[in-house]
Amino acid sequence: MVIEPLHLKIMIALNEKGTLTQAADALFLTQSALSHQIRHLEKKLNVKLWQRCGRRLRLTPAGELLLKTALQVMPTLLQTEQSLKAMGEGQQGLLRIGVECFPCHEWLTSVVAKFLTSQPNIDVDIIRQFQFSGLEGVLHHHVDLLITPDITEHDSLLNVALFEYEQVLLVANDHPLASQKNVSAKQLADQTLFTFPIEKQRLDIFEQFLLPEKIEPKMHKQIESVAIMLQMVAHQRGVSVLPEWLADSYATQYQVSKLRLGKAGLFKTLYVTVKKQDQEVLYIKDFIDLGKAVSAV
Repeated sequence: MVIEPLHLKIMIALNEKGTLTQAADALFLTQSALSHQIRHLEKKLNVKLWQRCGRRLRLTPAGELLLKTALQVMPTLLQTEQSLKAMGEGQQGLLRIGVECFPCHEWLTSVVAKFLTSQPNIDVDIIRQFQFSGLEGVLHHHVDLLITPDITEHDSLLNVALFEYEQVLLVANDHPLASQKNVSAKQLADQTLFTFPIEKQRLDIFEQFLLPEKIEPKMHKQIESVAIMLQMVAHQRGVSVLPEWLADSYATQYQVSKLRLGKAGLFKTLYVTVKKQDQEVLYIKDFIDLGKAVSAV
């Protein structure tokens, strides 16, 4: 490239200072070094950029054109340089969050709100749909971190536990099971079970509770909306399973009761999965810390 950022800086300094001496001082160059840079550029472009008028300098039409370009380009270059430096120091950038936890919306909303306040120079993208899987999203740099209850060990990944939670069964307050503290798998054999639209093999209620007892519910229906799901439960059209922290926020509003799944309960842990090479990025560390803090409230 013939025109370099230094040439643009020189044109701006010459325009602002008016003399070779003052422009050189402003750029921390010697007069000979400054003159050499301009002569070299003029030779490469085969055009004169300035003319002497006594002690002062006057830009030629070609010099005016280059000055106009310099005034347009240099602020952008400087801002980009500052942004890249800030990104390198973990102070500015874009945090792409992959989410494999379908009912985590309320929790994630709280975390993101606090994160945006603590990191005003970091933007956030929430990604729920993956071309392949959330794990591959992290490995292939499509997301910076993944929120998931289902971790996979990998040499290049770090899984950080955020908090443990219990999965609970929700039934209508006047449901025959509502008076019980816990339910067995057999008691769900004649129930319609509402779940989020997730593959059956990834649903904890099936994998960890029903299938080990070789039990299937009478019917299994998938509903994306928590509100609609709980309306159906409240009107005794079926039962559903939610994380206890989410169930507690809706139980009174929809007049539903929560029951433990089995005597021991069904417990899960929510994790953040990040690339090991990114674990020291300041804003990623900040998000993880906030996630733990919000989870504990």
